[in-house]
Amino acid sequence: MAHQISVKIYYEDTDAGGVVYYGNYLRYLERARTEFLLDHGISVTEFHHQGLFFAVIHVDISYKKPARLGETINITSEIAEMKNASIILKSLIFRNDTLLVEACVTLACIDKEGKPRRLPEELRKLSG
Repeated sequence: MAHQISVKIYYEDTDAGGVVYYGNYLRYLERARTEFLLDHGISVTEFHHQGLFFAVIHVDISYKKPARLGETINITSEIAEMKNASIILKSLIFRNDTLLVEACVTLACIDKEGKPRRLPEELRKLSG
């Protein structure tokens, strides 16, 4: 049940050498997660209005090869694990068939006070 998006690398994404700045990959992963959920009919914005938030609590990322200015990269996202109040999404970033980045991001479902909350049923259905 993986989902894929494409991202073009612009000058603003890179360092002085034309290589994507390492922190920008986190932005790409966020965008891919949001699109993954939207593709499955889940709106993070709607949960936000209901007082539920998804906080990144852990990132495990491995940079294999750099993306560069002018390239287009593809990011796949899928659910790796789901618990009562957290979810782990695995993402891979490719340029053509070359793996550039591998990451697992753990998100906790919390309320406005920052207390853990059970994942919404709509999201839990994605694991089955």
